[in-house]
Amino acid sequence: MKFHDGKTPPPFTNSPNRQIGSESGAENVTNQNNNQSTISVPVWQPVVLAAMAGGMAWGIRGQYGHESGAMIAGLLVSLILAFLLCPNLTQLRLARAIAWATVAMGIGGSMTYGQTLGLAQNADMIGNWAALRWGMIGVVIKGGVWIAFCGLFLGMGLGGKRYRPLEILLVMLAALVAYYIGTTIFNSPYDPAARELPSIYFSADWYWSPDAGPELRPRHECWGGLLFALIAVTAYTGWWRKDRLARNMALWGLLGGALGFPAGESLQAYHAWNPEVFKQGIWLNLDPYMNWWNMMETTFGAVMGGALGFGLWLNRHNIPEEPEPESKPIPIQIEIILLAIHIPLLVAVDFLSLPDDHPYFYVSRIVDSVYDLGLMMVLIPIVAIAAGRWWPYLVILPITLITITGKTVRELVIREVTIQPALGWFVYLILPLLIATAVAVWFVRQADENRPARSFTRPTLLLCSWIYFLLNYAYFKFPWPWAEWTGRTPNGIIFTVFVICLTAAALLIDRQKTQVDTPALD
Repeated sequence: MKFHDGKTPPPFTNSPNRQIGSESGAENVTNQNNNQSTISVPVWQPVVLAAMAGGMAWGIRGQYGHESGAMIAGLLVSLILAFLLCPNLTQLRLARAIAWATVAMGIGGSMTYGQTLGLAQNADMIGNWAALRWGMIGVVIKGGVWIAFCGLFLGMGLGGKRYRPLEILLVMLAALVAYYIGTTIFNSPYDPAARELPSIYFSADWYWSPDAGPELRPRHECWGGLLFALIAVTAYTGWWRKDRLARNMALWGLLGGALGFPAGESLQAYHAWNPEVFKQGIWLNLDPYMNWWNMMETTFGAVMGGALGFGLWLNRHNIPEEPEPESKPIPIQIEIILLAIHIPLLVAVDFLSLPDDHPYFYVSRIVDSVYDLGLMMVLIPIVAIAAGRWWPYLVILPITLITITGKTVRELVIREVTIQPALGWFVYLILPLLIATAVAVWFVRQADENRPARSFTRPTLLLCSWIYFLLNYAYFKFPWPWAEWTGRTPNGIIFTVFVICLTAAALLIDRQKTQVDTPALD
């Protein structure tokens, strides 16, 4: 039998990509681009649950900061989305996508934004609508660029294109070149001593504070460089490699960050601009315990997580079950060498701060100036994730956790002795890393077996959600809602609700569900 165009129809099969109709048994319509059907998931699940994962993770990031703290959000959001929308993919492919999204979320951590938020809320800016608008424009740009990187690399991991290690290395080197071009164009000149600042500048500026002196301390901005780097990688993957999912998810990440950051800051700015509102009604008792900065972070994370969830749900038909063939992974000896380079540099950037008279002061300065740039910090991991068999699992579990456990120990055992030191080191650093490493090793050993994807994403989501929640809860000094309230209690309650909902989703969503639906057309 032939169709009217002379083409022979495909054979009738019982593949998982076929959905039996109510009576006719006709095959379901598949996407014209990748010929794959998609999992039927209610839109509210990826939107709401990713919003919870992002809200909790970005709120937790507030305690740990910078690139390594932001990676928590990339990890939890991509984990819940992979769990919900990719149950039929291979374990290693999912691990690569999640690991890429995790480290990519850290790239934007190089941007300074504290003074940008100050334009909208500092006491001397209250009533200055021009400063408020300018600050909001700044957070729109910075938030959009930040989250777009995560969306881009999540799409690259799930889109079915096979990116070879050398290819990824060259792409990232090109991104670094684009970064320096962008900073030269948009973020130069920068000479605070001579009061020379870029023409488009979103931090503390004498334009807004003409009477200020050297104490103003304008920060060096790099959003222009990251914007150019983002454009370079998106252009290559989306237009040259025709990776539609990478391109679309970069745009959804851009939207999520551009909406989420100003949405969160609007809460904080409204509180600063309208103090009389919070001196009456329920706020009279609640406001003294509200950490509005952390509320801003939680709101930002929730909006960007929901946007990424909605974007991936709309583009679920662009997630093929049969990607391009995998290449042979690099030998484990090379993976170990890359680990031996990356981990000491990662730890040194976050923890090695030497006085000026120390004999190795200049070494620490060189390490910090090079590896504190997000694009440099993720260079080794992104290439190693593409090339290795161990690296994806190690990034998802112990590597992302290393600096978080270290900062928890630094806060609770060294700066404030809230626990007996030996016990604190064990509970807050050694035990979490041992568990994470053991689980990563177990998954690597199981990766070659024909196991359902959710046998990986389900326990990993549970472990990561609770490990970061509990470390942060300890950092919050255990703000139990029935104890005397502190400035950490409201966020502690919110994070508790979020982690319980994520746990319920991981445990209760049907383990056998493989129903497919008709994908939307582009």
